[in-house]
Amino acid sequence: MSNAFASLTLLTWPLICLLLLRRLPLERAVIWCILGGYLLLPPRVEFDLPLVPPMDKTSIPNLSVLVIVVLVLGLRPTLWPKSRTAMVLVALYIFGAVFTVLTNGDPVIYSHPTEANISYRLPGLRLHDTLSVIVDKTIVLIPFLLGRQLLGSDKGLRELLLALAIGGLAYSLPALIEVRLSPQFNIWVYGFFQHSFEQMMRQGGFRPIVFLPHALWLALFMLSALLATAALTRQANGPRQVKLIIATIYLTAVLYLCKSLATQLYALAFLPMALFAGRRLTLRLTAMMALIAVSYPILRQLELIPLDTILERAAAIDPDRASSLGYRFTNEEILLERAREKPWFGWGGWGRNLLLNPESGAVETIPDGRWIIVFGTFGWLGYIAEMGLLALPLMLLWWRSRHGLPRGMSSSAAAVALILAVTMIDMLLNATLVPLVWMCAGALLGHAEQLHPLKARSDAPGPLFGTGPVIGREAGRKFWRQ
Repeated sequence: MSNAFASLTLLTWPLICLLLLRRLPLERAVIWCILGGYLLLPPRVEFDLPLVPPMDKTSIPNLSVLVIVVLVLGLRPTLWPKSRTAMVLVALYIFGAVFTVLTNGDPVIYSHPTEANISYRLPGLRLHDTLSVIVDKTIVLIPFLLGRQLLGSDKGLRELLLALAIGGLAYSLPALIEVRLSPQFNIWVYGFFQHSFEQMMRQGGFRPIVFLPHALWLALFMLSALLATAALTRQANGPRQVKLIIATIYLTAVLYLCKSLATQLYALAFLPMALFAGRRLTLRLTAMMALIAVSYPILRQLELIPLDTILERAAAIDPDRASSLGYRFTNEEILLERAREKPWFGWGGWGRNLLLNPESGAVETIPDGRWIIVFGTFGWLGYIAEMGLLALPLMLLWWRSRHGLPRGMSSSAAAVALILAVTMIDMLLNATLVPLVWMCAGALLGHAEQLHPLKARSDAPGPLFGTGPVIGREAGRKFWRQ
């Protein structure tokens, strides 16, 4: 049970946002209002108001930033995207839920297979649910729309990387304490533990969680901080670069102690990209990853994903993790079969997309991946809208750079794109779509809309170790730059 301080923290966050927006540069303030709320506010604590979505650690920072920017600072951001594709996807994302509500007016009844008098009933959706869903989706999309308007410049993208690096370094301190003492910060500060404590135990020790929903969320945030720090390292020179190299090594060690196999594999695969790869190669890779993420439900339904091979490879690394992954795949197959009953607009909320025990109402299928949650709840329409908004900036940046880097492309764009793409791949396993991810996608979309179509003269990614010549360095990195 949460304490009064948890509710007080939520209530005072708008005042903290006001202070940040008045004292800091606009780009930095907007980022820290959203990122700070995600890292510090209590999870699973909310104010449930009538006819609107619950006010929690996601919705309160989002609304606070928008209200303060418009009403207090007097700014009038043009939130509507310039890209026609983005316009359509935003409209589908916000208003597509109307079709979900209209096609789910009937209740869902779970009957006992042998006892005719035992059943559990979920209510159908009503028209007033439409308003709640539309408001919820609009609030969720605020970081995307503000990121597109305010963070699409080179300064905005670099501020994103800097905030991730600083946030990761600061958050590593309580994380390391929890690795040593067990996850306790949420109990100490807010009076409760936000998840199953058993899932925080791994390899004879503990996984940190601090104030995030799960240890996997913290591990992914540390990975994002690591990639951001690596990208800043290659842009720096002199003593600053040395400090960033040390920070990169330190965050690599912290990520290892988070004991998440998936993020460790991501780091092995993509940290070299952040350190050495040219921007064109990185943008090609991120576009490919986005395409895989968007098409994943089709690949699963066509049985083109080699699940057995994946499980065998995972078992060779860690049998326990392979067992957990197999459990996820089994649940996904069950939920995918249920989603096929309403493929276009989904089952809607209230857990109607899940399988429940007819006697107790307990959930018997656990949806882990964000893709299966959205696909089952809002169908193809909702899935394409959500994943399309995340993938579109990556596809646009690749399209603009396919014949050469366009004039004005930020040296930070490829790094932010890599962080976004890795998160999209992780969303196939976990529901790790958080406001910071939406902000990165919006910033990249804004940057893609600003790019001049002419080519740049060079794809030079910036030095890794100083500015002096290194014999053989260009020859050795020729492939990575292409």
